[in-house]
Amino acid sequence: MNTFLAEVEGRAFVIARAALRNEADALDVIQETMLRLVRKYADRASDEWRPLFYRILGNCIIDQQRKSNVRRRVMAVQPAGDSETDPVEQAPGHPGAEPDRQAMADETLHSLHAAVQTLPARQQQAFLLRVAEDMNVTQTATVMECSTGSVKTHYSRAVHTLRKILGDHWS
Repeated sequence: MNTFLAEVEGRAFVIARAALRNEADALDVIQETMLRLVRKYADRASDEWRPLFYRILGNCIIDQQRKSNVRRRVMAVQPAGDSETDPVEQAPGHPGAEPDRQAMADETLHSLHAAVQTLPARQQQAFLLRVAEDMNVTQTATVMECSTGSVKTHYSRAVHTLRKILGDHWS
């Protein structure tokens, strides 16, 4: 179980941060997701963990979004902007990276991250599960609790929108 959690932690963080737009909330959601998986499903076969993990993650993200919305309405407080630096953007490139290529790759990654955040939640979820997690349509449908046709539709719309937004950056 520890190996599985270590394997999915980074990608799950990217998904949670994109959905919540707040690093601290994303970390809280990842922690809660892992705890729920261990407490309720540790006795399941290891090939079942991945879809369960992402289903729990999706539910925790929705819960956190609801809490944030209620908190904003009740307390009438505007959410603080995520002024923290992105640890991925801070990471140094590999030693042989050429500065021009590294700058272009950084710009492309930043543009993709910003564009993904503009997608509706279901399109964002379908895109990240299919691309970042390399899940097939059936696995993604299980995690999203929808039909494979819905996954294909959400993914297609996400890709179409990202191509429009990113233009030259899209490869």
